[in-house]
Amino acid sequence: MNAAELVRDAVLTEVERTGFRAHGLHVLVGDHTAEHRWSADVRRDVHSVAKGVAVLAVGIAVGDGVVALDEPVGALLPDVGLGPGVQDVTLRHLLAMTSGIDMPWSPTQATDWPDLAREFLGRPTPGRRFQYANASTYTAVRALAERVGDVGAFVQDRLFTPLGIADVVWDRVPLGHVVAGGGLWLRTAEVARIGRLLRDRGTLDGRPLVPAAIVDAMHGDWVTAGSSPAYDRYALAGWGGPGRLWRLHGAYGQLVLLDPLADAVVTLTADDHERADAVAAAVARVLADVASSPSGR
Repeated sequence: MNAAELVRDAVLTEVERTGFRAHGLHVLVGDHTAEHRWSADVRRDVHSVAKGVAVLAVGIAVGDGVVALDEPVGALLPDVGLGPGVQDVTLRHLLAMTSGIDMPWSPTQATDWPDLAREFLGRPTPGRRFQYANASTYTAVRALAERVGDVGAFVQDRLFTPLGIADVVWDRVPLGHVVAGGGLWLRTAEVARIGRLLRDRGTLDGRPLVPAAIVDAMHGDWVTAGSSPAYDRYALAGWGGPGRLWRLHGAYGQLVLLDPLADAVVTLTADDHERADAVAAAVARVLADVASSPSGR
């Protein structure tokens, strides 16, 4: 039994033990893969995993030289009125949730205002502090569209098609822009391809698809996000932990868990918000155990 199969079986045990309502599991360790399904691998909304895809889209554009992470968002959206202090907010701040702009989430946020980016940027900021907001990712992607055109089409052409993922649906606001912070519909196996790309620092079959520096910044340029152990560090769409892992984490248990030391990625899709943190912590323990076992190498 190879390392991926060992991890899969151990994660299955944890899912059964906790009662986690999982849809699918994909494990990658080194060159080995293993999978398990609890339900058909149909496309579902992967929620905030989409924020990681938004960062990859910006990263591709950075690699093309058409945007810069530290470019003020006001330069990308010059016709949008900026609230006090917002003139210093950059794409990096928006993607790292450090603009300081306060805009609480609501289930109808994408339709609450005629122009969500205009509403968001028109609010004041007290300075650079962590303030998690779907509107922040949306505004970053809306700004990106000024340089690359329709971001849904850009991501399909430059990211999903090379990964072998066709005809992706990304929900849109009434103005036609992608929702960006969520609303991205993918299968477990497709999310796992994104996980492999992250593990491989943006390379696909030996060629760069996303600049490695962007992927590194997704789990290296940490900002303090709070005091909760599971949510104390955030970078460009990546959360720190549990343990030595970093992760993309969507609501209701959409998890891309990366362990650089074990050369591993565990991808889970689910419908279980309450147990997601416990399962992520269990995966961290499993990967540590397998990586340190002679039979897991």
